[in-house]
Parts: sequence; structure tokens; C-alpha cells
Amino acid sequence: MPETDALFDLPESRAKLPPAPDGWPEQPVAKILLETPVPHLDRLFDYLISKELDEAARPGVRVKVRFGHQQLFGWLIQRTDTIDTASRLTTIQKVVSVMPVLEPNVLALAQEVAKHYGSITADVLRAVIPRRMAGVEREIAQQRDDGRIPKPPVIEPPGDVALTESSGPEFRWDLIDGADQLFSPGHAEHYALSLPSAFGSWDSMGVLADAAQRLAAAGQISLLIVPDHKHLSRLQRQLEERVGKHGFGLLSGEQGNTARYRTFLKILTGQHRIVIGTRSAIWAPLEHIDLVAVWEPTSDHLIEPRTPYFHVHSVARLRATQHGARLLLASTSRAIEIQHLVANGEITQIGVDRSVRNALAPRVVATSDTFHAERDPLAQIARIPHNAHRAASEALEGKHGQAGPVLVQVARAGFIPGLFCARCGESARCRHCVGPLGYTDRLAVQKHEATCRWCGIKERHFACAQCASNQLRAGARGVHRTADELGRAFPMIPIMSSSADHLLVTIEDRPAIVISTPGAEPVAPGGYAAALLLDGDAQLQREGLNVPEEVLGHWMRAATLVRPATDGGVVVVTAEYDDAVASLVQMNPIAWANRQLAQRQQLGLPPAMRVAELLGPLDEIQRMMRHTPLPYQSDESPWIGPVVVDDRAHRALLFFPQHVADQVIPTLKTTRAQLSARGESTAVRLRIDPTDVL
Repeated sequence: MPETDALFDLPESRAKLPPAPDGWPEQPVAKILLETPVPHLDRLFDYLISKELDEAARPGVRVKVRFGHQQLFGWLIQRTDTIDTASRLTTIQKVVSVMPVLEPNVLALAQEVAKHYGSITADVLRAVIPRRMAGVEREIAQQRDDGRIPKPPVIEPPGDVALTESSGPEFRWDLIDGADQLFSPGHAEHYALSLPSAFGSWDSMGVLADAAQRLAAAGQISLLIVPDHKHLSRLQRQLEERVGKHGFGLLSGEQGNTARYRTFLKILTGQHRIVIGTRSAIWAPLEHIDLVAVWEPTSDHLIEPRTPYFHVHSVARLRATQHGARLLLASTSRAIEIQHLVANGEITQIGVDRSVRNALAPRVVATSDTFHAERDPLAQIARIPHNAHRAASEALEGKHGQAGPVLVQVARAGFIPGLFCARCGESARCRHCVGPLGYTDRLAVQKHEATCRWCGIKERHFACAQCASNQLRAGARGVHRTADELGRAFPMIPIMSSSADHLLVTIEDRPAIVISTPGAEPVAPGGYAAALLLDGDAQLQREGLNVPEEVLGHWMRAATLVRPATDGGVVVVTAEYDDAVASLVQMNPIAWANRQLAQRQQLGLPPAMRVAELLGPLDEIQRMMRHTPLPYQSDESPWIGPVVVDDRAHRALLFFPQHVADQVIPTLKTTRAQLSARGESTAVRLRIDPTDVL
């Protein structure tokens, strides 16, 4: 019996080219990456290229092949004359794409992202290439073959910023310490920027557009990513005014398939120096990039909802490193995850000095602080305290500056989510099934007729089980209810609403009340005269590790849309006076992020620790936990769970430090692939750094 190690010294058996009537072309072997979600098939497979397909079969094209008893699509990654398998090879059945649409840099990035998130490359590529439109592809291919691909348009540098009536300083890049390097060719630093204002000359989309225009005028290429369609439409409008409709390319899921694929191919053929878009635009097929900028980098909209659930800011960091480009992660607030990168020295913090920040900041009033609480004892229980009502009235009348619109931020878009006892605060429950009570519409509120959201039985004679009170109050009122209340309080003032189902992008600079849900706030060109941030406690009391960070981010976005205090701008926040409220009053989110990061590091919580989540059937999760060899030892099991998620799934979490991530994540991926190959684990979902489980 030979020793096992001796087997590795035996010559490998490789398949040879079978005879062909017309012979084989040069480099007849194609390395194909299959489009399949099966983990253990995440590798290249050898196929033969017939002479008939020799010209069309180029690296980067999509192909159709036979795999076992199936016909699968795949990507031709490489051509060679070497066969790396002993199996009998079959030929490619069809070359699907006329053009090689998988750019080598994008493929390398997809492979790196798959490695970072413990996924397979095919899953990443699903988000990379838009749906193919054959007619558009043939049109662009014909232009390329005829030498009719237009060059990028000539773009002039931006002119002087138009002065506004604001007493705050107008935006200039030299006001941001360290920003001069953003425009230096060959510079490859990564930056985090927190803008102190977001309207007028400091409009965030105007700032990004200005940076892209300056770079394009110097022959440099920029990629700008924003979280949603509202920001994209504003950025598009800014660029159209600066460089014209044909001066940039736009990629977004809101586009039709034809328009999106046409833009994709124009970018691929080098027709744009400026590319903007939402989440999928991070994969724009640019051969070279000088600046990658991401606005609100930790927004939930910038997380891929399908496996591998990548975060755009992580992909942006990898892509900037790949191209030797500058990276700009910008927002009006500061996420703890971004501050963690700053603390580790991976990105550099830039921003304005304190004098500029103070000159641009509105006056922020917290109704729960000691000074205001003593003068308004009912402020703690009133939804719109006297201070907030007075601030809105004075802003609409122009008492402390020019009269203008008032922004009212509420927690939700609906009418009333839930009811509570007005005396003791106990949740109002149905007498029949103990389900939560709620009002279904305005008429139900007027009749004081609550309805159980579980069994649907109406409760006309509510009595609290704890204190016997029959008075109800809402936990948090939505846009419609707030509009009713403010409409009665300000009968002559226009009332507008903005939420996900009815989104306003901009409004006019005239007295009006704008009621908005978080993230849907429209921009007033001259800034809001005041902002009322309601339902703060209802937002902060939600479960979740990142809830305070999200709420402070919503508050900061609203506050930066308000005029400076010297122009009469005021923000009123109704919430218990805690660390988040204090940071808003000081308009200093970076200090808050630093304090929160220090606490997370002491407690061993993300982002100080990385997290892996396994979700699936209990037996398969337990099997994967047993078969995963971790690169470090612990007296106790490093796994948390499995715990029940629903009737069909369980969840297990693994916390691990960053310095072993390069070992832990590949180990999890390999174990999953091995169990999949043996048919022992087929339904386990692996997520790295999920944001919605803590």
C-alpha cells in the first residue's frame, strides 16, 4: 500500500483535444464561470471553442453551455491552450453577447467582493451586468466597429458660486481642510467628510456635482453614488445645469432596461468622464477612475438586498484601492462604522473648522432640557410643545428673518400605528384576543373607535386593564394625522407632505408647512426657516443597536436644511435629553460617533467586531457550526445560537475580530461549499456584517 503523500507525486492525467473535422482554433480552451448559486461550483470549468465561434468567443462575453443535464449561462473568463481536467470536454453551445461586457477590472472587483463577503463570484456578477438588450448591444457594437464611438465631451471648469442672501459663508473647497488633495492627479487617499450645511451653495448634490465638473475639466474620471432616486434626481439636475445632459452617464434601477443598458455600454466604450447612479452604479464598467464618492455611505438603500448583501461603501473602498483612486465618503452626519475606519487610520477625516460650522448651524432647542422643561411642564407629554408651536409661527411670519417654509419631521408615513393608555402609558390591547388596538382612519379617530389589528373587532368602550382609564393616546402619529393637527393650528398656511409614496424633491422659498418622514425631506433652495423634529422618543425607543445612530442621522439631515441661526433658523427637537439630543444641540455628530465607538470597543460590538450570520434549517446550521474550524480557540463557544427566527429558520451569529477576518470568512465559505458538494447543506444563507440583526 503506497503512502498517501506519494500520490501527489504522480503525473496528472489531463484530457486531450478530440479530433475535429475543421481542426481547432488557437487557444481552443475556454475557462467558463457558470451562472449558478451552488457554492461548490464557484470555480472555472473548461470548455472547447469551435472554429465557428472563434471570433465571437472573447473574454468577457456571456455564453451558453451544457453542464450535466442542464443548459446554463456563464461568462468566458479566459482563453488558453491548456486543459486542466481529465474529464471529457464539450464545446460552447452559443456566444450570447456581441460585445465583451464583463470588463476585467470589474471581474477582479467582483471576485474580491465575493471573497470579502464569503460569497461566490456568480452571485456578485448578478448585480454587476444590467439586463441585456440585444438591439442596443448590436447598435453600439456597430458604432465601435465603424470607429464612430464619440469621445467624452469637453467640460469647462466651474465658475464662481452665485452669492445668496444667507449670512453664512458661501461654499468653497478651501473652507474644507484637506480637500485640496481631492483634485490632485495620482493622489489615492481615502476621506470621510461631514458637511455642516446642505442647502444653498452647500447643497450636498451641488458639492458633488462641482467636484465632478472640476475633475472632468482636468480630464479626470469620477464615479458618484447616492442612496436613492430623490438624491439622484437632484444630482442629475445639478449636473445638467453645469455640464449639459450629455456630459455624464446615469445608471439606476429606476431606468428602463433599454436606457440602462445603453448607458452601461456607453460607459464601457469610454464615452463619459462622469458617472452617477444609485447602488448598482458602483459597478460601472470604467477602465480607470480618479474619484469615487459615496453620499450617505451607510444608508440601508446602499446595501444589496440579495446575496451576497454587499455594502456599497465597502465595494467603493475596494474599487478605489484597485484603481489607485481617491475615495470620498460624505454625509451630513457621521456613522459609527465610518468613524471606526477613521480611528483605524484607513481613511482620513476632512471638514470645516469650528468657526465655519458655527456660522452655518441653526439654533437647536431641546424641549426636554431643564431650562425649557421648567417653563413648560407639559412639554414632556405634548406632541407639539409650546416652544415648537411658537418657533413655527415665528418662522412663518418672518419674525426673526425672512419668512419661509417650516419642516416637520414625523416618525412614519401612516395615520396612527398604535394606541396607549393616556394615564399610565400601558399598551392598549383587545379584550378578546389581546391584540394591539389602533385607529384605522380619520373617521375612527373622530369617533374614538379603536380596532384590533389582529382579530378586527372594534373597541368602542376601552378601559385600561391597569388603571381603568378610558382615554387613549397615539404612540406616534403619521404624516396624515400631523397634517390634520397642523392644518387646524395654521389654517391659512399651505400644508405639504413628503413620504416614500409621495416624494417631494424641492419646494419653493415661501411660507408653508412641509411634513416629512425621515429621509424624504425636500430641499428649500434658501433653507427652511425652522424645523420641528417630532416623535423623537418613539424613534429612539425602537429596538436595534444602530437605532440612535439612524435617528441622529435623520435629525442631522433635517437640521442641515435649516438656515443659520444668524438668519433666524431654529430647530426644535422633542425627545428625552440624552447623548443623541446633546449632539444635535451642539451640531457635532463626529464627537458623538467617537463616544459611541469607544463604548462599542469596550463591549466587543460591531464595528469593533465583525459578525457572520447563518440562517436556515436548524440541522444544517448545527452541521455547519460543527464542521467550521475556526482559526482561534476560546474557552466558550464563539457561536451565539442557533435561535428560532420563524417556523422554518434558525439563526446563529459568530463574532470575530478584524485581524482574523481573512481566515474566518474563507473558512466559512469553504465549509459551506464542502457541505453543499456532499448534499448535507443546501439552504444555509451566509451574511457578513448584517445591519439588521442586532
